[in-house]
Amino acid sequence: MLNGKTALITGGTSGIGLATAKLLHANGAKVAITGRKPQELDGVREIIGTDVLTLQTDVLSRDALRMMASDVHSAFGALDIFFANAGVAYVTPLATTDEAQYDRLMDTNVKSVFFSIQAVEPFMREGGSIIVTTAWLNQVGVSGRAVLSASKAAVRSFVRTLSAELLARRIRVNAVSPGLIETPILRGVGQSESPGQTEAEFREYLADASKLIPVGRLGRPDEIAAAVLFLASDASSYMLGSEVVVDGGFAEL
Repeated sequence: MLNGKTALITGGTSGIGLATAKLLHANGAKVAITGRKPQELDGVREIIGTDVLTLQTDVLSRDALRMMASDVHSAFGALDIFFANAGVAYVTPLATTDEAQYDRLMDTNVKSVFFSIQAVEPFMREGGSIIVTTAWLNQVGVSGRAVLSASKAAVRSFVRTLSAELLARRIRVNAVSPGLIETPILRGVGQSESPGQTEAEFREYLADASKLIPVGRLGRPDEIAAAVLFLASDASSYMLGSEVVVDGGFAEL
């Protein structure tokens, strides 16, 4: 499906990013991923293969994002697919959230998405595909999630505006909107920035959350990866500015 195409995934060492890297690679794409920790990047090469390009990148640094784009350009020549997936998630209650927590969440989830797209866009082929990760939270109001929800609503807006801006180059910008997916980042959704949650408490949270989802379970990273594969491929060539919601019906029913 993706033979001869090149792909870059930020936040590709675990969860949705790793599942997507595996799937795009399995479908013929040359894949590059970013992560912060060298040992996690090494682990990805062990899982997927040594032909995966791994880049230690701080997405909060514009210089690092420029270097990321330059490294991908040097390795691949041009980029067909960019999945802006890196992000953080934790609760931000109105009464207790401080400026540092606000800034970290918005800088990671919004600022880094904008500037990572800015960095890679010059190296993208015409007809390429950009995918960003939004969330079910941009459609509903949930107590304690004000900043996280706002960050996902902001990147949902990017999908529309950047689609219009890149239309002349036929670069499509779309979003995948996961519901509650069993990934490492999920620990932060119901916790503070520095959760002290035990494994038993986390499992209890998952069980309670599953009862709220119409299909009766949390999603799997590979289910989100399948949606990203669709948006990355020519099968979605008539889609731009769109959001594919994969949430077990959580935000709709």
